[in-house]
Amino acid sequence: MNLPKRPRTRIQARNREIILEAALDVFSTQGFRGATLDQIAAAAGLSKHNLLYYYDSKETMHAALLVRLLDTWLAPLRAMSPQGEPVAEILRYVGRKLEMAQEFPRESRLFANEILQGAPRMEGFIATELRALVEEKAALVARWIAEGRLAPVDPRHLIFSIWATTQHYADFDVQVRLVLGPGEDPFPAARRHLEALFRAALTPTGPTTDAVAPLAGGTGPG
Repeated sequence: MNLPKRPRTRIQARNREIILEAALDVFSTQGFRGATLDQIAAAAGLSKHNLLYYYDSKETMHAALLVRLLDTWLAPLRAMSPQGEPVAEILRYVGRKLEMAQEFPRESRLFANEILQGAPRMEGFIATELRALVEEKAALVARWIAEGRLAPVDPRHLIFSIWATTQHYADFDVQVRLVLGPGEDPFPAARRHLEALFRAALTPTGPTTDAVAPLAGGTGPG
C-alpha cells in the first residue's frame, strides 16, 4: 500500500528555497561542471548531509532551477500578441527582456553556462518546445511583414538579435561596467538605445506609420 506523501512544512519549503538560491549563485558563477555540493552547502549555510536530505544531487538542483527559469524566461515571448500593433509588441518584448537581464542576471548566466556546455540537460527542450515557440512567433512576424506593418527582416534572426542585445547586459555585466566606468548604471541608456535601434529596424517606410509604445519600463532611470 502506497501511503500519501506528507505535505512539506514551512521550514522544509524555506530550506528548499535557501538551497536553490545558493545553488543559483554557485551554478551561475562556476557553471554546472565547476559547481560542487560542498560549495552549495557552504553558500546555503547547511551541512552537506542536510543539503542531500532535500536534494539528492547537484543534477536535481540544477534541473529544478532550469524548470523554474524557463517558465519565467519564455513568458515575454509567449505574451507577444497577434492583436497588438506590431512594432509596439516587439518593443515591449525587447523591454521586458532587458528588464529580466537587470532583475535576473544569475538566471541568465545559468542559462548561458548550460548553452556553452552544449546544452546537455536542455537539448530536448530547445529542439522541441523552444523551437516551436520561436517558429510560432516568427510566423507572426512574417505575417506582419507581409501585411506591410513591419519592415522586412528575418523573423527568427530578429528574435536571436533581441536575445543577444538584451541578455548581454547580464551575461557580460562585468565587461559592460568596466568599460562604462564605476558607478554608471548601464540600463537606462541601454533601454533608450535598444528602443531606437529596433524601432528604426522595424518601422516600415511610407507616408504614415502608427504610433508605437516605448520599451517596457519607460526611459527614465531604474
